[in-house]
Amino acid sequence: MRLLLFLQDVSEIEKKIQEAPDRSYEIGVAIGTYLPFVVLILVAYLFYYYSKKRRDS
Repeated sequence: MRLLLFLQDVSEIEKKIQEAPDRSYEIGVAIGTYLPFVVLILVAYLFYYYSKKRRDS
């Protein structure tokens, strides 16, 4: 089910990029799509790092 939702999101992103009025809009769509995932990964890593550091102390 999640795979299907992910594939729908990818097709929507591709559609937005194809209908983009200019190159800067395409860059904005790409940044807006991937930035939340990058931030989520960084937060998860920070939680992991601090909990591991705290456990070792």
